[in-house]
Formats: sequence, structure tokens, C-alpha cells
Amino acid sequence: MKFNLAAQFGRSALAATLIALSTLSSAAIAQPSYPQKSVRIVLPYPAGGPTDIVARIVAQKLTESLGQSFVVENKPGATGLIGTEGVAKAAPDGYTLLVNASVQVIYPDLFPNSRLDPLQDFSAISLLAKGPLALVVNPKLPVNSVEDLITLARKEPGRLSFGSSGKGGATHLSGEAFKLAAGIDIQHVPYKGSAPALTDVAGGHVDLMFDSLASSGAFINSGKLRALAVTSATRSPAMPDVPSVAEAGVPGYDMVTWYGLWAPAGTPDDIVKLVSTETQKAFASDDVRQQLAALGLEAAANDPADFEQFTRSEQKKWSDIANRAGVQVE
Repeated sequence: MKFNLAAQFGRSALAATLIALSTLSSAAIAQPSYPQKSVRIVLPYPAGGPTDIVARIVAQKLTESLGQSFVVENKPGATGLIGTEGVAKAAPDGYTLLVNASVQVIYPDLFPNSRLDPLQDFSAISLLAKGPLALVVNPKLPVNSVEDLITLARKEPGRLSFGSSGKGGATHLSGEAFKLAAGIDIQHVPYKGSAPALTDVAGGHVDLMFDSLASSGAFINSGKLRALAVTSATRSPAMPDVPSVAEAGVPGYDMVTWYGLWAPAGTPDDIVKLVSTETQKAFASDDVRQQLAALGLEAAANDPADFEQFTRSEQKKWSDIANRAGVQVE
């Protein structure tokens, strides 16, 4: 029996070629085809402010890494509920995403008539950033510490007032949490945004406010407002000389606002994982960390499972405060 080396080699080469082509074909199919067109990132607030800035950082970085435009679209209204509901109803194809703040997890508490379920109606992609608010007061208010403020509030119940950027948001609920923890009575005055509220605190029309370091920093640096504390459990690297509320006399107080990225529920897992992975890479970079640090925030991107667990924990905390304080927007 003759062994035909040439024929055998030919058959082997053909087989090898077919295997290689099959492997390449499978690899091509396995390669993510997303995104093939522009992606909307809905921001349920007006332009400006830390949430808007964080959303634009995400959009820029995903545009750079994934080769398609990620465009921020502002859809304000009802403490962010309108834009958020729109994303929940969008096609779960990865081409509509949402950036929102910590208020996302308590919409059912704030809007009892809404059918939105912040956990079931969305696929968690990644936490983005987190940071404390600053407790600021008008410089003419005769207080130099959190202890002084509490003493004055107890001496004259209901006389002092605190402003917020809107009913139900972090600036409002941080004030309500402070009232509950300190056992004091301070009147809430809601505004349409941080800027007018801070202006009125600086002008003496409202006594104090809890607001982001990004918004209040210029007022503090110019001496128009006095910072008494930050709302995180420990001091902020952005304001190392300012104590935390807990350190300054309200043990256990810890109200950190945060920002996250979601997709509509049912979005394919491979898309969620891809966007999360690229977001984590971006938020680990020095330039993003520096941009966030300038806002008094720290990068906190994580994977979908960890983010979902985090939101469930935060929902319990913020919901408890909203319910104890009787906060409802409608």
C-alpha cells in the first residue's frame, strides 16, 4: 500500500484551512457589534451642575473607546422623574442610557402615583462617582460650628430655614436627615436649582443649605458662605480642614450623594457588560479622577452586580429618611 504524502498533505491543509476559517468566522460573530450608531445618554435635569458634568465625562470617554457618538440629552422635570420614566420605556437595545443621581432609588417614595420601579425597570451598568455635600451657612448667622447651629435651632425652633435645589433631591433629604439626627426643627425652602438657593443663602434670605462642593465651592472660597461641615462620615480631601457632620457633633450622620449609569431593563447582558467595562477603565484614568476631584467627587465605577447591590442598600437608607420626614413631591 502506497502512502501518498502529497494527497495526505493536501487533505490536512484543507482541513486546517477549514478549521481556521471556522474559527475566524466564530470570532467575528463573537465580536461585539455594538454600538453601530449614536447612543443617547439621557440626563433628567437641566444642563449644568455635577450630574450633568459627570454625564458628559461618561459620554466623552465612551465615544473615545467605542468609536460611536455618545450624546447627552437633557430631559428635565419633576426631580428627574420625567426623563427617567422615558428611559424605562425605551427600547432595551443599548442605544438609550440614563445617568442619574441618588434620588433614582426613591422615586416610588417621592411620587406614590408613579409606576416606576427603580430596581426592576433598569439594568444597572456602573456606579460612576460619589461625594459629600457641604453644610454652608450665611456668614452673618451667629454660628461657627455644627454644635452652635444645633444649639441655636433648639433655642428658636422653626425660625431657621434651609434651602435646597428641589424637593426630594439629595440637598433636601440631607437636610431632613440632619433634622432627624439632631432633633431640631428647621424649615425647608425648595428652589429650582442650586444656584438660586445658594444666592439666597449668601444674601441672608435663607440661613443654611446642604449642597455639592462643586456648586458651593466658589461661594465658600469668596467668603460669601461659611462651611461648617461635610456630610460624609469622614472629612473630604477637597476640604480637609472642614470636619464631617458626624465628627462635629451628630454621630452616625453619613449622607453621600452619588451618580450612576443605567440602561432599560432587558438590555442584552453583553452590551451592559461592555459599557460597564469601558466605563470602569475610563474612571480609573488619572484625567477623569482629576476632573472629579475638582468637583469634590471620587471615581467609584464598578461592575453591574456590585452596582445593583449598592443601589438596593442605598434605597433602604434614602427611603427611610424620606418616609420618616414625610417627603413627597406630589
